[in-house]
Amino acid sequence: MKKAILLFFLVFSFTISAQEVEHTIIVKDADTNNPIEDVSVYITKTKQLLLSNSEGKVTFDLTGISNIQVSHSSYVTVNIRSSALLKTDNIIYLKNNTKDLDEIIVTKQHPQKILKALVQNSIKQLTVPARLKVYSREFFKMNGTYSYYNDGLMNFQIFGRDKNFKSNILVEQNRSIGLINEEIGGDVLGYNLNNIMENYYNFKYLEPILVERAKKDYEFVIKVYSANNNYNLISATPLDEGKGLKDDFTIIYDPKKKLIIEVSSIIAPSSLTRSKEKTAVGSKNIYKSIFKTIYRTDTQNYYLASSKEEIGFERVDKNNITTDIEVRNYFVTTNFSNQNYIYKESEVFKDKTLYNKKNVILSDYWNVSGLAATAEEKEIIDKIE
Repeated sequence: MKKAILLFFLVFSFTISAQEVEHTIIVKDADTNNPIEDVSVYITKTKQLLLSNSEGKVTFDLTGISNIQVSHSSYVTVNIRSSALLKTDNIIYLKNNTKDLDEIIVTKQHPQKILKALVQNSIKQLTVPARLKVYSREFFKMNGTYSYYNDGLMNFQIFGRDKNFKSNILVEQNRSIGLINEEIGGDVLGYNLNNIMENYYNFKYLEPILVERAKKDYEFVIKVYSANNNYNLISATPLDEGKGLKDDFTIIYDPKKKLIIEVSSIIAPSSLTRSKEKTAVGSKNIYKSIFKTIYRTDTQNYYLASSKEEIGFERVDKNNITTDIEVRNYFVTTNFSNQNYIYKESEVFKDKTLYNKKNVILSDYWNVSGLAATAEEKEIIDKIE
């Protein structure tokens, strides 16, 4: 009888431990108590990569126990065990390591030349072939009202080499909600999935500051923080006398591995004030442009982890009527593998966007996508729906 009771408890305990449990982590700054966005949370057991939203929130399902790595380029990395997490919200505090006065590094080479070398080496070191399971999310806003929403779970198979990267896409699930005015056109709907990975893997968004002319249009500076010697920072700021719209660029890189970790840009305020308003029909007067990509490196692999883009502009239509358009996009690699997946050529997705693809919903994939929606985003989606 005792053996039977013992066996029952062993089986019961195993069943409980084997159940899938949902966990929520909220990442905050240890000094300010503010939520931290774009924190990478890596689940060692499942090799899942998640990204914190603007509320600092991450949600994931896990069976059993796993080590969890919580990291951000501006904070000290923290490693925790999932067994220490409660089923409800868990607050993880990170210590900022970039608060000390930043020191400017004086180099014999021009910083742009160093940046060019970083780009070349990063392209060379990217893990290819590779399979990236990616969750994408897009919000479309017209004349101040959110009118369309789209998200999808896709597999990107990346192949090729050095500036000749190619990718095939298999769409697992997707959904599109809302109705778009036909006059808007597909050119403003954010991601072009046909070449998005090629652009990220070729660091195409850095091209404006890699050309020779950029030395005259931008001020390049390399900085390092005394409390964080793991990364250096290159900033490229447009000079006041430059013409046209130009971005402020920030590149964070690993000086030992010579790999780019983050690229971000935003339209320089001084550039916006100098720009002349376009009046020709079809012109776009950009007033907001934000871009950020994060790359992940471990002992064996180097690949795209996430990207975020926002653009806002007024399009000039007929009879001097303007249409205000904003698009916000997220792109998160939730799983990485250096193995190829098997597929038929007929299964490859070849359209530019998911907007016109018929909805395929097999599960609530958006809840385990690697990027939790904020309360505001949930409200937007519900209204559009």
